[in-house]
Amino acid sequence: MGAPSGAPIYIVRVVRSSRHNEISSCRSAYLSYNEFMAEPISESTHSLIDDIQGLSLGVFLAGIGLHMLTTLGLITGQTAGIAVVISYLSGYSFGAVFFLVNLPFYILAWRRLGKAFTIKSIISVTALSILTEIIPLGIVFSHLDPLLGAVTFGALTGVALLVLFRHNGSLGGLGVVALLIQDTTGFQAGWVQLIFDLCLFGLAFFLFDPMLVMYSLLGAVVINLIIAINHRRDRYVAR
Repeated sequence: MGAPSGAPIYIVRVVRSSRHNEISSCRSAYLSYNEFMAEPISESTHSLIDDIQGLSLGVFLAGIGLHMLTTLGLITGQTAGIAVVISYLSGYSFGAVFFLVNLPFYILAWRRLGKAFTIKSIISVTALSILTEIIPLGIVFSHLDPLLGAVTFGALTGVALLVLFRHNGSLGGLGVVALLIQDTTGFQAGWVQLIFDLCLFGLAFFLFDPMLVMYSLLGAVVINLIIAINHRRDRYVAR
C-alpha cells in the first residue's frame, strides 16, 4: 500500500521541479537580455568597402544636385556657392573652380581634423569636380521647375553631405570649418553653414536676379536643415 500512495506525490514533485527550472531559465534569459541592452554602444569603424560605397554615393548625389542647380542658373552656399558664383561671372567651368577654391582648406583639415578626413575630402572634391563635367553629357533637363528643382537640389545635396560626414569625409571648404566648429564648441555644423549661406545670398541679391536668389536660398535651407537635424555625432557613432 505504501508504494502506490507515494508514486503520485513523486510525479507531482518532478513536474514542479521541471516548472521551476523553466521559470529560472526564462528569468536568466530575461536578465541577460536586459544586461545586454543596458551596455553602452561602442564606436565602430567603417570598413574600406563601406567608405568606398559611402563616398561614391555622396559624390554622385551631390553631382546630380549641382547639375540641376547650374541648369536652373541658381546658386548655393558654402564653398560650392563661391565656386558657382565665380563660374557664372568668369565663364570658367564649375569643376575647375571648385577644385581650386578648396585647396586652402586642406591645410586646415590636415592639421585639425586628421589625415584620414583630409584624404577622403580631397578624393571626394576631386571626384565631384570630374563628375560635374561628365554628368551634363548624359543627363539633360528639357524642363525643370525652379521651385521643385531648388528643393530637389537641396534634398539630394543634403543627403550627399550627410553620407560623406558619416564616412568621415566632406566636400571640403566651409564644410571643414563647420565640422571643426562643431567638434570644438558643440555648435552644430548645419547652423554654421546656414549662417555663412545667409551672408553669401545677401551679396548675391546685388549680382543676380532676386527671384533666382530666393529659389537658391530655399535650396540652401533644405540642405542645412537636413544636416542640422540628422548629423549628430552622439547618435551616430561609426566612423
